[in-house]
Amino acid sequence: MTDSSEANRKYIYRRNKLIEHLRSRGIKDEVLLEAMSKVPRHLFVDTALEHRAYEDSALPIGKGQTISQPYTVAAQTELLEVKEGEKVLEIGTGSGYQAAILCEMGAELYSIERHDELYLRARETLRKLGYRVQLKLGDGTKGWSAYAPYDAIVVTAGAPVVPRELISQLKISGRLVIPVGGRDRQKMIRITRISEDAYEEEHLSNFKFVPLVGESGWKTEEPE
Repeated sequence: MTDSSEANRKYIYRRNKLIEHLRSRGIKDEVLLEAMSKVPRHLFVDTALEHRAYEDSALPIGKGQTISQPYTVAAQTELLEVKEGEKVLEIGTGSGYQAAILCEMGAELYSIERHDELYLRARETLRKLGYRVQLKLGDGTKGWSAYAPYDAIVVTAGAPVVPRELISQLKISGRLVIPVGGRDRQKMIRITRISEDAYEEEHLSNFKFVPLVGESGWKTEEPE
């Protein structure tokens, strides 16, 4: 049997190799890379998939959802330009992996998940690892107005349109990063709130996410 210290060294080595890989793919934010180097991704996946935790690939977490590919997490988080102490809203807690990274970056984090099973599992994993996240079970397309406005909002599922309620919950100079498009492919969009009524919109790379389901998103997980 492999003792815990040997297993830990194995995972640290694999995690460091993943960070090198992300850097080679163009991720430049060293604060983000440092945060990712500290988060044990293998604890956010099913034990049967732990050996694949540090591959640069998405993995299933149940309920038709995935823990996103590390490059996708890194690219999306880099676009948020999170600074320590900022208030961030995450739509789609999923496994809790990206929430942990945002916490490591010093964000004051709020996160919404629509699947109760994933919500409970993520809450327990984050608690065990000591990450302080305000979690909510509900429709993420409506945001979380009780704690608005936010410095940044990240949506970890593909939306057919940009939910207006999310934009309205941004601070002035706040950033919303969201994949928008069809079910099979989305364009990553960053919206920056310039003033009370003015926004700047940037269209960036193509990605593929699971559908954002909710009142202002897709109505079902699958095409009707």
